[in-house]
Amino acid sequence: MKKFLIATILFFSTTLTIQAQNIFELISTSQNFFETLEKGNYEEAQGFFDLTAKEKITPESLNSLWSQLKTAYGEYKSVDLVKSSNEGDLFRVIVEVSFSNSSQNILMVYNKSQKLVGIFLAPKTETIEYKLPTYADTTKFSEKEVFIETKQYKLVGKFTYPKNAQNFPVVVLVHGSGPSDMDQTVGPNKSFKDISAGLATQGVATIRYVKRSMIYDLNGAITVKEETIEDALTALALAKKMQGVNPKKVYLYGHSLGGMLAPRIASSVPDLAGLIIAAGPARTLTDVILDQNKYFLNLSKDTTVNSNERFDEIVKFLEPSKIKTLGNIKPDSLLVGLPASYWVDLNSMNQINLLKGMPKPRVFVAQGGMDFQVSETDFNLWQKTITGRKNATAKLYPDLDHFFMPQKEKGTPQQYQVPGNVSEQYIKDLANWILEK
Repeated sequence: MKKFLIATILFFSTTLTIQAQNIFELISTSQNFFETLEKGNYEEAQGFFDLTAKEKITPESLNSLWSQLKTAYGEYKSVDLVKSSNEGDLFRVIVEVSFSNSSQNILMVYNKSQKLVGIFLAPKTETIEYKLPTYADTTKFSEKEVFIETKQYKLVGKFTYPKNAQNFPVVVLVHGSGPSDMDQTVGPNKSFKDISAGLATQGVATIRYVKRSMIYDLNGAITVKEETIEDALTALALAKKMQGVNPKKVYLYGHSLGGMLAPRIASSVPDLAGLIIAAGPARTLTDVILDQNKYFLNLSKDTTVNSNERFDEIVKFLEPSKIKTLGNIKPDSLLVGLPASYWVDLNSMNQINLLKGMPKPRVFVAQGGMDFQVSETDFNLWQKTITGRKNATAKLYPDLDHFFMPQKEKGTPQQYQVPGNVSEQYIKDLANWILEK
């Protein structure tokens, strides 16, 4: 079987869903399980298991397990998620159960009916704690929970705003592709949390929220409308109503796929003050994926196979993703990991022309020179589009990566596992541009 190097990294996700289960529901179930143990209701706790597991997991064994944990670690305090994954119809959730003296990781395996089929002690993994950037002054801003609600979906978010201020601007943060939490967490890094704290310190509010595909199944013939656009528009409408916000100063920040979609989202909000296109592709998604593959083929320096032949195989593999009409293809048919409807929708969009047709909103285009996911080719296309517009700015940051964090070289996804923060200069540039009169 031929192997293809599909360097999709974080920009291009071959799955938009957490399959068949809402991970937040599993976390809640896990918390309820341990709270039931703490109350001494061991027969009720046994009811969390499926019929097969109940034969092995008795109330007596649960009593013994809980007693041993409390003897070893102290009084029970809380449960927090460490990691989750799925293997076929089974869902694995590793939680850290905290006690007064220490903590223990426990692996909980659920079936598709959300019943436990197994529970195991798991080794503690060393986690790198996220740290707020030094430029974030927590005495200058506050946060409160908000909800992005549409007819079918409800997403939790955060409104981060400057203290003791009124009539301030607000920015809605829109994610890149694939499932993502409200902080746009990647490894130990949280770029949206950095941006929210940094901008609020400078007097600019933000709204960020959990991406729909993080907690809901988006199966079938979906497009970016269901994945991203509907929630972005709802968040922009909510932003205008938040206390202290100047409704005439609502901005859109689109990162990666969010940047690609920013002109399309903005076209539905005629009174939008401005849009920020951060590492946003100006070309088709297929073109960007091909660029990523060229980069990684060159980086691999693999002499065992002719790189030109390998790249030709990749081009052939990606060919179905170029479709602009469905023809005889079913909308929910998967092409290169995404529904045909998704590709047709994206390929029918020309974000450059959309931006050209919107002279009113202010525009800020930002690109990192160390970004190996979206290239300077895209930045140059955006820059050419806005050249001559008095209300538009484009800036290339030579030493920043895809998430606008400092890097010494253009590398690989492993860089994202090294803790860091969004560049302070980048934050200042955004704030100054937004607050500019």
